[in-house]
Amino acid sequence: NLVYIDQDAFQQLPSLRYLLISNTGLRFLPAVRKVLSFQKVLLDIQDNINIRTIERNSFMGLSSESVILWLNKNGIREIENYAFNGTYLDELNLSDNHNLEKLPNEVFQGANGPVVLDISRTRISFLPSHGLELIKKLRARSTYNLKKLPDLRKFRSLIEANFTYPSHCCAFTNWKRQNFQFYSFYNFSTELHPICSISQAKQDLDEQPGDKIRRRSAAEDYISNYGIGFDPVENEFDYGLCNEVVNVACSPKPDAFNPCEDIMGYNILRVLIWFINILAISGNIVVLIILISSQYKLTVPRFLMCNLAFADLCIGIYLLFIASVDIQTKSQYYNYAIDWQTGAGCNAAGFFTVFASELSVYTLTVITLERWHTITYAMQLDRKVRFRHAVIIMIFGWMFAFTVALLPIFGVSSYMKVSICLPMDIETPFSQAYVIFLLVLNVLAFVIICACYICIYFTVRNPNVISSNSDTKIAKRMAILIFTDFLCMAPISFFAISASLKVPLITVSKSKILLVLFYPINSCANPFLYAIFTKTFRRDFFILLSKFGCCEMQAQIYRTDTSSSAHNFHTRNG
Repeated sequence: NLVYIDQDAFQQLPSLRYLLISNTGLRFLPAVRKVLSFQKVLLDIQDNINIRTIERNSFMGLSSESVILWLNKNGIREIENYAFNGTYLDELNLSDNHNLEKLPNEVFQGANGPVVLDISRTRISFLPSHGLELIKKLRARSTYNLKKLPDLRKFRSLIEANFTYPSHCCAFTNWKRQNFQFYSFYNFSTELHPICSISQAKQDLDEQPGDKIRRRSAAEDYISNYGIGFDPVENEFDYGLCNEVVNVACSPKPDAFNPCEDIMGYNILRVLIWFINILAISGNIVVLIILISSQYKLTVPRFLMCNLAFADLCIGIYLLFIASVDIQTKSQYYNYAIDWQTGAGCNAAGFFTVFASELSVYTLTVITLERWHTITYAMQLDRKVRFRHAVIIMIFGWMFAFTVALLPIFGVSSYMKVSICLPMDIETPFSQAYVIFLLVLNVLAFVIICACYICIYFTVRNPNVISSNSDTKIAKRMAILIFTDFLCMAPISFFAISASLKVPLITVSKSKILLVLFYPINSCANPFLYAIFTKTFRRDFFILLSKFGCCEMQAQIYRTDTSSSAHNFHTRNG
């Protein structure tokens, strides 16, 4: 029932060491400016859910010695600049203030410290840009909004950190810092931190008691640079750390799915992915434009090839997306990992690649079955695959690819597990079954394609079955296309199946090599194998250019050849 404490309730308490105010109805912090204790003070104000604001200078005058402030489990929503002005702040605990969203940049101005800062289970999204230099222990457990850290050089004293996300610890993994000795970016030289210089000055004074001027000068230099009211000689500081290399003890540690590296990991992959995605995108766009704009009838094979080109184009877009984010986050991925992997961007990239890869495999299977059916029943026109049949089959394929790509967004596996946004989450039985289903389905498609082409080979070789010369050439070309595609996918399928059975044979870092070198090769090769290198494509290409006044002679030659071929065909069958 306590809702008010008079402004003069706490004054002239030179021996005060501990003050607890807990579980009250107070709306404002009690005034402690007149306490003027000569002791180290622990001020414990917690479980006061009606306290909303910490105003500036709230703790000035509390103690002339160091102060520990436990302000956890309150209803604090706002902390003003200079809130801790005039204090020697050993520890500041703001944990469990669930509505606290911001620490302003000047919140620690005028204070020495904090040495220990706890913002666990708050909604703080950014740390202040000033006042982090003396922090030795930083706790931010279950602080899910804190996704980006300030410049690491601001943490000059940090020796222990507890974060929410493993990626933050990546920032400190390879960051071995000589305590209070930091790197100057602009002149590429190291500069000894002033407090270490003061320590050295103190040692020199001990050896030369008469030389008081040098000590005063060093202290004054520090005060002018880092604030008034801090006596580096009397403060409890381990000067031995000035000469030691310190590793920051950080948790939680990065795991196998999120190693401490950029999205691409290797510089060679960073170069290759750009080359491959540009080749895949440009090649498949050209094929789509030529096939769709052709003046000739859209046949079943051409329609299926359009679908395959679109699927391969989507894979190229996925690679472009990944490569762009990799460039933007280079050397600082730990600051962007959470936003990227939990955001819409990674879900979109993952959806694109799963949709495209499944549509590509499905279309390749349909192309192979259509070729097998056409060659096997070449003389039975009533069994020919009609265009409407192909449309219905591909509608089903699009629906299937769309559905399986959408499932990880709704919790069946997840695109958030790894930086390359593939569904590698197999923690639950449903997620594991989903991943295994896709991989087994791809292997089954490969088996069907192999069986069809074996049948096609023996059909073409069988003298009792009439097959046109053009069908034979198409079969051979398609065989090269399909086997090239699945030869590239074989390593991925093998290692992915082993990982889905929780027996991983390679790390996530090594899987990125497969992603760049094997996974997209079919997207680059398909436009050339089934279109650009064919005479039909060259005909359509030159005819399209002739509409813009280019290559008219070549276009006329192809028109004449086509007319002659059609005439000969009708003469033979007339």
